[in-house]
Amino acid sequence: MVFSYYPGCTLRTKAKELDRKARLAAKELGIELCEVPEWQCCGGCYPVAKDEIATKLSAVRTLMAAKEADRPVVTVCSACHNVLKRVNDDMKNDPVISDRANRYLQNEVPYQGEAEVLHFLEMLRDKVGFDRIAEKVTKPLTGRKIAAYYGCLLLRPGKVMAFDDPENPTIIEDFIRALGAEAVVYPYRNECCGAYLALEDRDSVKKKSSAVLNGAKAGGADSVITACPLCLYNLQKCGGEIPVLYFTELLFEALGLE
Repeated sequence: MVFSYYPGCTLRTKAKELDRKARLAAKELGIELCEVPEWQCCGGCYPVAKDEIATKLSAVRTLMAAKEADRPVVTVCSACHNVLKRVNDDMKNDPVISDRANRYLQNEVPYQGEAEVLHFLEMLRDKVGFDRIAEKVTKPLTGRKIAAYYGCLLLRPGKVMAFDDPENPTIIEDFIRALGAEAVVYPYRNECCGAYLALEDRDSVKKKSSAVLNGAKAGGADSVITACPLCLYNLQKCGGEIPVLYFTELLFEALGLE
């Protein structure tokens, strides 16, 4: 299986383990990730203003590259995934945004949302299959109790992201079980960690992130996994007693990679 791959900026700086172990695990599973050439920052945050076009153009270029390569584009970072998926929906369903973006880029053939955007977890579930991943596990995480933390960006807006049920998601829990561990379901697993409030209201972030970690701990979890670099940062800054890891680190470990 071959996919276009969009790493994003943070995976080249603060979230190198999220990227590195995703690539190595994919190779072990027989998946080829072809990095999008000359990709640019997605913007980090989806611009909600209807007349904001310029900040969406880098995402459109990535989507166009995936279309030209005739393969789905895979992301690992929750924020990048949210931006690419929502911009793709704009290009497909909003004729005003689509027309303005295509005219700005001077596209001879308009891009109209043809690319398929997948998160790495969606790729594992829908293209590989968790059953096959379970078969590839050489070091099952037996006896571990792991809590999934979804945060906001993977799940919302629900109709556009179409990632899982926003109120009762199961994909990461199913992923955890495929690796041989016990999945801990707890309150706040799909609530905000405080996100960018870390820049100006750290008390609010600490309150929100602590609620997440305390909920996981009360449920008996010995660790928490996430796909979002900002979520990882906020949860770790709270100084909780539970380790917070990227989901790719668990996959890497269970596949017996070094």
